[in-house]
Amino acid sequence: METDPTRRFAYRADVYARHRPSYPPGLTGLLQRECGLSANSRVADIGCGTGLLAERFLELGCEVFGVEPNAEMRATGARLLAGNPRFHSVDGRAEVTTLPDAAVDFVTAGQAFHWFEAAAARVEFGRILKPGGHLVLVWNERAEGGGFQAAYDALVRRYAPEVNRVREQDIDRVFGGPVWRLVQLENRQVLDLAGLQGRLASSSYAPLEGAPGHREMLDALSGLFATFQVDGRVTLQYDTLIYFGPPAADPAPVTGRW
Repeated sequence: METDPTRRFAYRADVYARHRPSYPPGLTGLLQRECGLSANSRVADIGCGTGLLAERFLELGCEVFGVEPNAEMRATGARLLAGNPRFHSVDGRAEVTTLPDAAVDFVTAGQAFHWFEAAAARVEFGRILKPGGHLVLVWNERAEGGGFQAAYDALVRRYAPEVNRVREQDIDRVFGGPVWRLVQLENRQVLDLAGLQGRLASSSYAPLEGAPGHREMLDALSGLFATFQVDGRVTLQYDTLIYFGPPAADPAPVTGRW
């Protein structure tokens, strides 16, 4: 298993672009109402990957700087979004984005924050955000449920147990305290068997082809699909978690004479 977080998706960029769930359209509507997001906003999407989150902001008309350290993921995102002149692909990472000071109105991350060094990312985000700017962290988490949802979750935990979960202490660290707000939206994917196989294969914790457990995992997945499919489709339900708000200002240094 690849241990460098910037290389975890090196062999999964294409399958990630085709099979990962997007984000609900209500995300940008929420940020418009609550944070003043507009077509004039400049957004730094950190850990941009293949551009799934960036697409939502580009649809609104925002200028987006997609900061991505993985060369394969960055190249895939640049190719898929090449038709939009307001997208700029950037070779950088959360802790060193290479963007100028006070360059953006929003710093965003979709599915990527758990790879960041939170303390160093806080410093960098504070540097590139304009005064009054907002930080937005987004995850598609599989919803709890019975039937297919529960069976799929059990299969993932059996064959790909290294699942990354949101840690709110790290969210506090990057925001500078519990100053964020959380909104949850519904999301889903309707998948045929190939799509379900691709969805699981897109996860960094799933064994790659040729690795121990890969064949057994696919066989189990095919059996699961056969049990629960309706008209050749199954539905994965997600809770889209959106942590957002202006990060806390660092306390001013204490000055004076002894």
